[in-house]
Amino acid sequence: MVLRFPHRWPDWSAYAAAAWSLLYGLAGLYWTLGGAAYPFAKVDEDLTASSFLEPSRAEVVGPFIAATGALGVVTGILMARRRGHGVSRLVLLGLGWLQAVAFTLLIPDYTIIALVAFSPALLIFAFTGVPGDQGGVGDIIYWHRGNLIIIFVGGLLWTLAALAYQRRSRHACVRCGRDDRPAARWTSPEAARRWGKWAVWIAFAATLPYDITRLAWYFGWPLGITEEFLAEMRATPGMLEVGLGLGVASAVGSVLSHGLVARWGEVWPRWVWFKAGRRIHPATAIIPAGVVAVALIPGGRMALQQMPQEGLWGTTGPAMFWILWGLALGAATLAYHLRRRGVCRHCGRGAPAPDLVKAA
Repeated sequence: MVLRFPHRWPDWSAYAAAAWSLLYGLAGLYWTLGGAAYPFAKVDEDLTASSFLEPSRAEVVGPFIAATGALGVVTGILMARRRGHGVSRLVLLGLGWLQAVAFTLLIPDYTIIALVAFSPALLIFAFTGVPGDQGGVGDIIYWHRGNLIIIFVGGLLWTLAALAYQRRSRHACVRCGRDDRPAARWTSPEAARRWGKWAVWIAFAATLPYDITRLAWYFGWPLGITEEFLAEMRATPGMLEVGLGLGVASAVGSVLSHGLVARWGEVWPRWVWFKAGRRIHPATAIIPAGVVAVALIPGGRMALQQMPQEGLWGTTGPAMFWILWGLALGAATLAYHLRRRGVCRHCGRGAPAPDLVKAA
């Protein structure tokens, strides 16, 4: 039963989204009534996040959070119980997708993508200490940032809930999304392979500005920054190494995205010796690539908000391309899904037409 739980996401996602809205809505009510730890309050500049809700006052935003949570509970339950026809269906869909977009793309900042990139380093920092002035891992993932992670998770739940309700309410398969109408040409495996390759190359190009600047700083070239700023980074133990690590992580991510259109993205290659030659389950690539694609967009949006100072375009300028990277990686992930989905075990759609089978 535990193994089947993820596979049954269309059945539980709306209830999970409603439960998340209930809990976060209650937190909003708590902050409205003067409760502590309001996550969007003004804090020291070194501990601030970059959400557009920060800084704000609890008595202003708290009621909005509580009301949004209450609306989410009603919306999620109605979706889960398969209510809504005509206009009411469109309203529920609109509310579901609005929350999905707001909680994944609009409210978070670069925290999610930084967490993905830093996850290996955080394990090391937990035992060796954090480079620079930070006192520990808690100084990196503090409450203002942890709250944004919670919101992002809620956004993912609402994305699943809205997608399941959209498919179910138009009488399509909740697992694969196909219905009895003829499939569009762009969704065929052949077409998806063609435009998926373009998406992968765009994603690769979008990473280059960030990768090149961080590599240049490590080797002493102040590309996009001043000599003084580079000297400050050199004076901070581990700072250039962290920047290099992030650049390498970005480059590795762009290389791995090539697997979405390559053979080694479908069958484990020889260098993964314990699984070499075995078929790769599509979810193994789709889930991480999809999450990273979504997480990149708010990070790039944050860079657009924080226009760099004169002579320091290299600090945030390259990250503006993360929006393009996220969109392209999302398109490449969709193309991979369309190529790999095959015959649906749930509805049986996707099998070749009988006349084509005879011709073969």
